[in-house]
Amino acid sequence: MEVRIRHRKGQQSEAFARFHRVVCDQPFDEGGGDNGMTPPELMLSALGCCAMHSATEYLQARHIPLDRIELRVSAEKGGRPARLTGIGIQVDAPGLTNRMREGLIKAVEACLLHRVFCEPPQVRIAMATAVAEEPPAVQPANSTS
Repeated sequence: MEVRIRHRKGQQSEAFARFHRVVCDQPFDEGGGDNGMTPPELMLSALGCCAMHSATEYLQARHIPLDRIELRVSAEKGGRPARLTGIGIQVDAPGLTNRMREGLIKAVEACLLHRVFCEPPQVRIAMATAVAEEPPAVQPANSTS
């Protein structure tokens, strides 16, 4: 699995995966054009969509209608350096019995991205290109007058 990211303009970046693209931007009050979700919003969206996938599989296997399920994913920002210090997923699925609710929560907890947050992978950052050569130092002109 791989996603390519490119800078567009201003505060915008664009992510490409297979034949799809997503634009990320910053809000107006942070110098962006507000033309897309911020990267943290996109990350929360990915978590929510992954959780929804697991939830719908659980509900479909039990022939429970999907039309009323909704997830809300929220986060608190804090710490130094700044980061997301807490993430919550609220599941709204009216009309379920207690047993179904417990099963649905377990299904959401089994989602791939939830497990990533529970046991974070090691993230490695590396440069993909060779080091550019330093330009030759400019020698000051001799002034002999």
